[in-house]
Amino acid sequence: MGSNPASSVVTEGIRIEAAAQFLPDKSEPDQRHYLYVYRIRMANEGTQRAKLRSRHWKILDSNNELREVRGPGVVGRYPDLAPGERFEYFSSCPLTTTWGTMEGTFQFEREDGTPFDVKVARFFLVPNAPPVLEPVSREA
Repeated sequence: MGSNPASSVVTEGIRIEAAAQFLPDKSEPDQRHYLYVYRIRMANEGTQRAKLRSRHWKILDSNNELREVRGPGVVGRYPDLAPGERFEYFSSCPLTTTWGTMEGTFQFEREDGTPFDVKVARFFLVPNAPPVLEPVSREA
C-alpha cells in the first residue's frame, strides 16, 4: 500500500475521489465493531451532463470477507452534474476487523438515457488515515 489510503480516478469524464477516516469513539473493538466514515467527491470533468442512478460497493475486510452493497442513489440523492459541477457526500461503513478496503462503481446516465459505469478506485479503511471530517467547533 502506498502512503495515501485515498483514491482518485476518472471514468468517462467523471472524477471520483474517495477517502475514509476511522471513528474510534463510535467503535467497539471488544465487540468487533470498527466504524469508518468515508467521503466521496464527484466532479464532472467531461463535456456532457451525467446523473447518478445507483451504486455498487465491494467492501473487503482484513479477513478477506467480501460484502457487496447495491442500492439506488447515494445518501438518498441522485446528483445530476452538468460539466464543471461537483457533488460531495459522507457516509459510513462498519467493519468487523480493524481495517479493510472499499471499491466499486456508480451507475450514471447521460441526458439521452445512455447508462454508463463510473469506477470508484480502491481506497483503504485504516485507523491511521488522515481525517476526512472537518474538526467540529466546540464553541456555542
